[in-house]
Amino acid sequence: MSGTTPALVALGIGAFGIGLTEFVIMGLLPEVAGSVDVSIPRAGLLISGYALAVTIGGPLLTLLTAKMARRNVLLALMAIFTLGNLLCAIAPSFGSLLAGRIVTGFAHGTFFGVGALVAQSLVPPERKASAIALMFTGLTLATVLGLPLGTWLGQGFGWRSTFWAVASIGVVAIAAIAVALPEDREKPEPMSLGDLRGMFAPAPARALMMTVLGYAGVFLVFTYIAPILTDLAGFPASRVSALLVLFGTGLVLGNILGGKLADRWPRASIPLTLFTLAATLLAMWLGMSNRVFASALIFVFGAAAFATVAPLQSFILRQVRGTGQALASTLNISAFNLGNALGAWAGGLALAAHWGLSSLFLLAAVPPIVAGLIALHTVRRA
Repeated sequence: MSGTTPALVALGIGAFGIGLTEFVIMGLLPEVAGSVDVSIPRAGLLISGYALAVTIGGPLLTLLTAKMARRNVLLALMAIFTLGNLLCAIAPSFGSLLAGRIVTGFAHGTFFGVGALVAQSLVPPERKASAIALMFTGLTLATVLGLPLGTWLGQGFGWRSTFWAVASIGVVAIAAIAVALPEDREKPEPMSLGDLRGMFAPAPARALMMTVLGYAGVFLVFTYIAPILTDLAGFPASRVSALLVLFGTGLVLGNILGGKLADRWPRASIPLTLFTLAATLLAMWLGMSNRVFASALIFVFGAAAFATVAPLQSFILRQVRGTGQALASTLNISAFNLGNALGAWAGGLALAAHWGLSSLFLLAAVPPIVAGLIALHTVRRA
């Protein structure tokens, strides 16, 4: 893979920037809310609005750019990403800041969807899942390194400085993709309505459902990870950042491991990783009230959460042929964000009903178990 490493690293830089802009707002929400004079719940629209833009904008931009060379699509998407972050950095009001977030979110889904296709096209068939995982390593590194650094930068020098920094990463990604990514070898074919209808066939539809369910379980817990660590596990607030780095390290390792598993066992890796995620969540229900166990479990949770990425992304690409692959890949990213929103919403309902933080783990284990059962059924039929 050494000959293609620069191209994959270029994709990873773009993924790092996108991952950073998605998640860093969570650590800066109080500062942003105070600066633009809105409540924290209203400022939460900067997160949900972004997720909605990813869910809707990804498939829309994929259809609109179907005739463009994929390299040019990626360059255009990073330009949109950079513009969106610049708009956030100079936003004079909450409305303009939200508009900048929506512009940025539009680039997210299509970048990962098209980027996954480009990544797997650069390597032999037996390395496709690992290539996808390497690109997604940029996203996981955004959690490990970018999130704490971006939060520190925003808290120390103002939240706008973080968006200026992320926009700079966008410029670096544009340059890296322009230099390292080869020209498309084949002329892209136009996408048809048949490609869109094909996404509602049983196999692709099941694949998207598995992604929604798997990540609903992840974000049902991760959305509330800070109070879980302080109020349930008993860690001081000053330790949360270090524990999130531990979680992010698990994400990186789980992402790489998931790619290896998907290369070795393309079908079996899907139920295996989904059931492992469910088992981890059940273990957290039992052990998160103990600091020692909690420290280990937060790392394992990160690994289990992202071990499913490459198997699911590779699976949906195998279910669709030709021009429909770009749409399928992008829709899977939209499904990821839909799971994010549903998980956060379900967790909020549970807490509002006073079920307690520990109930989140039991609730979160259910969706990946259902997804794993769907995966078993799908694998047996394949």
